[in-house]
Amino acid sequence: MIKFPRTVLIVEDEEIIRTSLREFLLEDGYIVFVADSVEAALAAARERDFHVAICDVQLPDGDGVALLRKLRQLNPALFGLIITAYATVENAVDAFKAGAFDYLVKPVIFSDLSHKLGRLFEYRELSLENQALRRELARLNEGDELIGSSKAIQELKEAIRKVAVTNSNALLVGESGTGKALVARMIHRWGPKRDERFIAFSCATRPVELLEATLFGAEGHATNGAVGDIPGHLRTAAEGTVFLDDIAQLPTAMQARLLRAMELQEATPLGGTKPYQTQARIVASTSHDLTTLVAERKFDEALFYRLNGVKLPIPALRERLDDIPELVEFFVAKHSRAMGQRVTGATSETIRLLMSGGWRGNVRQLDNAIERAVMMCEGPEIRPQDLPPDLQGVSQSLPDTDDLRSALRHYEKLHISRVLKGCPDKREAAKRLRLGLSSLYRKIEELQIDLD
Repeated sequence: MIKFPRTVLIVEDEEIIRTSLREFLLEDGYIVFVADSVEAALAAARERDFHVAICDVQLPDGDGVALLRKLRQLNPALFGLIITAYATVENAVDAFKAGAFDYLVKPVIFSDLSHKLGRLFEYRELSLENQALRRELARLNEGDELIGSSKAIQELKEAIRKVAVTNSNALLVGESGTGKALVARMIHRWGPKRDERFIAFSCATRPVELLEATLFGAEGHATNGAVGDIPGHLRTAAEGTVFLDDIAQLPTAMQARLLRAMELQEATPLGGTKPYQTQARIVASTSHDLTTLVAERKFDEALFYRLNGVKLPIPALRERLDDIPELVEFFVAKHSRAMGQRVTGATSETIRLLMSGGWRGNVRQLDNAIERAVMMCEGPEIRPQDLPPDLQGVSQSLPDTDDLRSALRHYEKLHISRVLKGCPDKREAAKRLRLGLSSLYRKIEELQIDLD
């Protein structure tokens, strides 16, 4: 019996053949869908993912080989079998070029179909596993890297390269979970002092005395419970990089000490009298508006301008939704390896669902969601039901209707509203939606989208 659910789409215009194939495959344990035309097959493929499509060459509204090409464009992980009444070399070559795994000759012999489908699924699962392993190996060789090919990520990588080679201090600004610590490591790794130490330090560390001693160092019994001297991160890093995470949490008194260390390249340990030289690069991060904190006298203005000279904004995940498929592949490989699971990816339906999310927790939230999905997954691919419950409900706001046009109109309104909420600039929103600006305004009016 079949261990995991395997979905098959049968595209055959002859009802007797279509029905007999469906009944045989159902008895064999497959989940079967049927279509009698190219149009019906494409509509079904847009609604859900299929593992295999069995297509007749001659269909009333088109060619089965061309259909298979279109189906694989919608779902590259789909494999195909072609049914033909005349087995010729030319037909076979065309079928294989379209991505068919094999072909069947009419009248279809059920034992032949069963054998070829079994071999196809074995090959498909092995192929997907090999692809996942190759991607994982490539990423392991690259080391920690920003995942994604979107314009926002490409621009960020280019900015990181320019900052890294100068050995300048930098300020990373972005929401929680966007990957600021990863960007800091990339700045260090791509810089001229990559062989020196990289030290990450949270400015929210408490008590304040411990925070100060850890960063600047301490001599003797300057801190409660301390035995001997504490060198301090600024001294230990030497010519490397000190990453100050959440710089807005640094106490005001220490902000002045940090500014002095950056300007004079020297610091004095807590309880000490003799300063030491510090040449470490400072990379700080924040998810707060430092300009507001400066105005409220909660952040040192001089330190702000010292850091703000080289500022790198880190985009939120909702601003680079096109990167989600690559991020999912990366996290699936990471968590599958850690858990010893044989999960190779996610279905197209799952990817579409993830790309419709709001992602307030950004990449960290996606990472956690995929970790949970890999744990819950019972097959080789993550399905929507494997995701956390709050994500499963993302696309469930469609109206309770069977009318396709009404459902599509409702979804279109939801999608455009979400993009406009994340990007109030209409011109930029139109670019993301791949619409002309006039078309976007027309959609807003037609769909009665509230812009408030």
